[in-house]
Amino acid sequence: MNRKEFIKMCGLFGIALPFQTMLSSCKKDNGASTPFAGKVLIIGAGAGGLSAGYFLQQQGTDFEIIEASAAYGGRMRINTAFTDFPIPLGAEWLETGTGIFQEIVNDSSVQVTIQTIADNPDRKFVNYSWFSFFEDYIVPSVAGKISYNTIVQSIDYSGNQIAVQTNNGLFTADKVIVSVPLQILKDGDISFTPGLPQSKTNAINETTVWEGFKAFFEFNTNFYGDDEYVFPVTPQSSGQKIYYNAAFGQNTTKNILGLFAVGTPAQDFISRSGNELKNFILTELDSIYADQATPNYIQHLTQNWNNEPFIKGGYLSDYEDWNKVRELGSSVADKLYFAGAEFTDGENWVSVHTAAQSAKRAIEEINS
Repeated sequence: MNRKEFIKMCGLFGIALPFQTMLSSCKKDNGASTPFAGKVLIIGAGAGGLSAGYFLQQQGTDFEIIEASAAYGGRMRINTAFTDFPIPLGAEWLETGTGIFQEIVNDSSVQVTIQTIADNPDRKFVNYSWFSFFEDYIVPSVAGKISYNTIVQSIDYSGNQIAVQTNNGLFTADKVIVSVPLQILKDGDISFTPGLPQSKTNAINETTVWEGFKAFFEFNTNFYGDDEYVFPVTPQSSGQKIYYNAAFGQNTTKNILGLFAVGTPAQDFISRSGNELKNFILTELDSIYADQATPNYIQHLTQNWNNEPFIKGGYLSDYEDWNKVRELGSSVADKLYFAGAEFTDGENWVSVHTAAQSAKRAIEEINS
């Protein structure tokens, strides 16, 4: 079963995606498991890494997060200067119920109220974002434990203590949670001693990370409406490309058209830059919307995720085999654990809430 089939099945049978049940069984005050008493090192401060640190903080386990870039958030990045609402350069939609926010916070004393609007089949944040949620509710608990500009070069888990070599020196820990984008592992940017199990290596090498590109164009008028313009992609498994009203549901009078492209369709955009890229998109929009794009153009913003040195792409293909995804998320030798959008239990992947789910699962394994 691939991700598309799984989500479709959930919709057909009227069931929620399986995050809430798993988290609700692991509440902060649930004494069912004993918190790990050693030190945990988390590699990566995206949704998975931040969530892992947050859950460890709640249970009182010593931890540290090391992040290769100069900022937290990974592919949840937003731009707040382009217009009067947050522009999500990466993660944009809520792909499960709104109760997920309270579940991630995992603390009944903290009430979470976030406004969203239906944008079938998902939901959109209203003048808010996934990044904003983490910034408001998760990061304050872990901010003092993050070391930035720290690039991991190797992980040696052959001894009792795990040795993690970085450009800023050696870090040691009893357990390590690897929460880096999958392409980093595919490119061999981190070496492992001993080497990862063959099944894990095969899953890393055989899965597909789609190229990732987003753009936002402001226009004088809304000539494109609220319906998505979805491009046919052949084969479907090679990617997705849509234009959509990015200002839909926002408290704004601005006219912002979004472009989301992953996989093969993204290659037309990531191969261009500057005015060539702008004119390429405007020409395409003119052909779709009867030459209304160019004369109404005001400004634009683009995000090429393939050019990000510590991300290197979009996300894991929706069409991967769930067995391979489950192998990506499996732990190694009771020492290495994996968390993030690509490192799940194989039931669902590439969403922010599944990254948080994978983090909770990793903590449960560490505690067991």
